[in-house]
Parts: sequence; C-alpha cells; structure tokens
Amino acid sequence: MHSSEIQLLNSFEETLHYLSKYTRDAYHRDLNYLQNYCTKKNIKKWSNLKSQQLRDFISDRHRKGISGRTLQRNLSSIRTFYRYLCKIDVVSINPAEGIITPKSARKLPKLLDVDQTFQLLEIKENDVLAIRDKAIIELIYSSGLRLTEVISLNIDDIDSIDRVLTVIGKGKKARNLPIGKFAIQAIDDWLKSRQQLVKNNKERALFISNRGSRISPRSVQERIKRWAVKQGLSGNVHPHMLRHSFASHILESSGDLRAVQELLGHADISTTQVYTHLDFQHLAQVYDKTHPRARKNQIKENK
Repeated sequence: MHSSEIQLLNSFEETLHYLSKYTRDAYHRDLNYLQNYCTKKNIKKWSNLKSQQLRDFISDRHRKGISGRTLQRNLSSIRTFYRYLCKIDVVSINPAEGIITPKSARKLPKLLDVDQTFQLLEIKENDVLAIRDKAIIELIYSSGLRLTEVISLNIDDIDSIDRVLTVIGKGKKARNLPIGKFAIQAIDDWLKSRQQLVKNNKERALFISNRGSRISPRSVQERIKRWAVKQGLSGNVHPHMLRHSFASHILESSGDLRAVQELLGHADISTTQVYTHLDFQHLAQVYDKTHPRARKNQIKENK
C-alpha cells in the first residue's frame, strides 16, 4: 500500500490512546492482518477495498481455523477504522457494515467453586510478597475486577472506612465497587508491609513489584498460578477465573443479573448472561441429585 495509506492507519491508532494497551495491541494486530491482505491482493488504497473483498478476507481467515469470536473482533476493529476514515472524508462507504462473521460455539468460562476459592485464599505465609499476593487475590474475588483494573489501582482509589474502591474499566469508565471485609483486611495488611518494597515514595500504585514499581499483568498471572499449585488446586488458575467465580457465586446467591452486570462493568447485559448458563448447570446438578424422579435410576440401583 502507499505510504500515505499507512500513515492513515498510524493516525487512526493514535486516536486509541484512551484504550488499554491490550486493546490497542488487538486493534494493531487486526488491522495489520487486513493490511497484509490488501498488499497481497494489490489493493493500494483503503478506499479501493470492497465489501466482497472484505468477506473474502474473513472467509480466508475462517478456513485457517480462526474462531468466530476472533473474527468478530477482527471485523469490529476494521469497522471502527473505516468509521474513522469516513469521518475524515477519506472514504464515503464503510465496507465492513452489514458483514456477518461465522458463529462459533459459545464456551462457558471456567471457574472455581466456593470451596476451591476459599482453599486458594488460605495463604498462611507472612513474607511481604505473600501478603501482597493475598491482597490481590482477595480483591479480585471480592469485587470481580479485571486484571487491568487491579494493576491500575492507586492507593487513593481505596476507601477502607466505607469499604469502597473506584476502578477505571473499559472505555475509561469509572465505577464504584464494594469491597468485602476479608479483602479490606488483606489490603490493610499489605499497606503496612508495602513500604518494604517502595523505592520511590512518589509511587502511588497500590500493588508494586519487588522493584518498587507498579506490578505487571504477567507477574500477577504467574503469582496466582503459583499460589494455586501451592494450595493444591489443579488446572490453570488465572485472574479472570477469579472474576468469573465472583460473578457466578453472586448470581447463584442473589439471582440478580442486573446487579452482576453493574458490578462487572458490562455495557451490554448479554455479556453477563453467560453466567445464567453457569448457574443453570449448577441447578441441573442439584436437580439430578435431589429430585425423586431424577434419582429414579439411583434408587433402583440401591435396592
């Protein structure tokens, strides 16, 4: 493609500065795939890309085994890019509008049950990193935080008296969340020990690494995985699994889907509805174990 077209792509990516690095990287990858496709097809300008060519691009990636969910994200990135091009009068038509991606089976998120969650949280060690890690795990499970949300927290975001935290979620939207008493206690313990890792007193990050700077997403992932193994849990336990567990346990107890939506910071309730399927699985298991008709075969076997 012409260098001027590449510059348009760079200019668009500069407008995404308000998004998280993870989201910006996703946009970059998605549009890089499209750019490579256009180069391969000798499409020299963004305005020359037609809807049918874009359908061919999506179909080609689908044949390579790319999931429907990933293709939806690819197309969403492209659609947003072309809206930007329309806005600055580079193109008059958005070729991504109206294109439907192949659907893939909806995978239910994996989670920990209540006993497993409590088992993970039974951290007895009292060195500074263990105290920090317990505070992180307690807070993620207590308030259903995303990984990016928990590492972005500053000390001033926590109100220990009212047991409330202010978190910046997707789209830089702020929301206030309650914090459970166990999480508050774990955070208080951490704040008393935090000074041991501080290298710069101006650092306001709530959770810092042993280098004294804001802890990285990878470090949190690795530490939680390490603690899960140490606490005797099987499988790959990760931060988002704690968020899923939080949502499922709240919904199971309250049945209030709207409240769970607000707590998770979901813009669309359809995103939250996946937890109703998890809740139904739990109810189905209870039914199979307790309903006299469901237990009919089991009763016969016991005779």
